[in-house]
Amino acid sequence: MKSSGLGELEAVLAVARHRSFRAAAAELGVSTSALSHAVAALEARIGVRLFHRTTRSVSLTAAGAQFVDSIAPALSTIRGAIEQAGSLRDTVSGQLRINTSAGAARQVMPLFIAFLQRYPAMALDIVTEGRLIDIVADGFDAGIRLAETLPQDMIAVPFGDTQRFAVVGSPDYFARHKPPRTPADLHAHACIRTRMPSGAIYQWEFARHGEAVRIDVRGALTLDEPGLAQQAARAGLGLAYLSEWNVAADLQAGTLVRVLEGWTPPLDGLCLYYPGRRHVPAGLRALIDLIREHADARR
Repeated sequence: MKSSGLGELEAVLAVARHRSFRAAAAELGVSTSALSHAVAALEARIGVRLFHRTTRSVSLTAAGAQFVDSIAPALSTIRGAIEQAGSLRDTVSGQLRINTSAGAARQVMPLFIAFLQRYPAMALDIVTEGRLIDIVADGFDAGIRLAETLPQDMIAVPFGDTQRFAVVGSPDYFARHKPPRTPADLHAHACIRTRMPSGAIYQWEFARHGEAVRIDVRGALTLDEPGLAQQAARAGLGLAYLSEWNVAADLQAGTLVRVLEGWTPPLDGLCLYYPGRRHVPAGLRALIDLIREHADARR
């Protein structure tokens, strides 16, 4: 690793992302000792410690956090300029790092497959997590989330599909309980609650004829992963509030039954989003074009 220049700055960002010298070294393709020496050399040159290091953990100092916040956007711009220069070649190549949720990734996976089949010189690094992050500071080229959750300073590319949520339960559950007719009826039902990445318990959202309602449901089971909630609902443990896409096969097969359908109107769907910078990487432009093709074909 070079003793000065962009390599040291990339090293700092990688260690800050992973909170680990070993994981950061693996990402950058260098030895852990070389990475440690590069960061230490930068700290010595600027006269500030950027990381707290123990045998068990690595964390940013206050000065380190401020330094990372300052250099991340600049390095993102530089990467974009390099990608832009490389985009003059006929072949779209390189790697795209995309942050999204697990549920969104499952929906978009066919498009990712089509992208790699069309551009065999490209690589995709898809990271799934529930929490929203700063994609620029964490070194991602783009993110994929529901439109209503996107940061205001990002450029959004809609996939074209609307999203709906569904309240579902098993036939066995409804053999024992009268189906709810309004959201207020949910207070009398066992519900499978959802914990958000922030730790808060999600309140189920409904709307009809201009009336919006949030229900703080009750139940013996709280989960933070939709697939587990779907499994619990199939087992008759209670009602679940899940995306229509996730439960479509169950509804068709009759293993889950939908209620309160008139109270769950369509929402804006998924969007790919990225920073509004001058130089968009060639691979990202190619993915955007494919998304627009996909959206046009579904209209």
